[in-house]
Amino acid sequence: MEKASQYAPLDAPGAGVNAASSQPKKVAYFYDSDVGNYAYNAGHPMKPHRIRMAHSLIMNYGLYKKLEIYRAKPASKYEMTQFHTDEYVDFLQRVTPDNMDNFGKEQGKYNVGDDCPVFDGLFEFCGISAGGSMEGAARLNRNKCDVAVNWAGGLHHAKKSEASGFCYINGQFAPCTSRDPTAS
Repeated sequence: MEKASQYAPLDAPGAGVNAASSQPKKVAYFYDSDVGNYAYNAGHPMKPHRIRMAHSLIMNYGLYKKLEIYRAKPASKYEMTQFHTDEYVDFLQRVTPDNMDNFGKEQGKYNVGDDCPVFDGLFEFCGISAGGSMEGAARLNRNKCDVAVNWAGGLHHAKKSEASGFCYINGQFAPCTSRDPTAS
């Protein structure tokens, strides 16, 4: 067995990824104050109000001074259908807690139920989540920032025509869409 001392050290202090940057990173932070108004269902582990709590900490600890803060335009139905099927996005736009009994067949088809429940403002929540991710990706792709943060994003389990793992719209499609980062 070879001794560990025979290998070159991984990034030593002050070198490689641990090197001090000559310029601070430009961080684009996306936050929509409406996101905390949505709730999946009582007892559901996904709690969008936690995004509002994280934002409060960022503001109260002064971290905002190191960020460029944006309120992204919510993703449109058209933008969502660049990855998801038209029928699935149309369902998300039309279904509400008041009319969900009329969509029993579709709920099964699109995997909307326990993990991914119907709640008030579902489509609007999806737009906020995907919009921040899209604008973050656009800014990164156009070198307008070094880091993009969207606490409402990262919902990547949704499939082309199906909700999954608390996710309805897949935020990973964001880099595949075209959005002008100067619009925010």
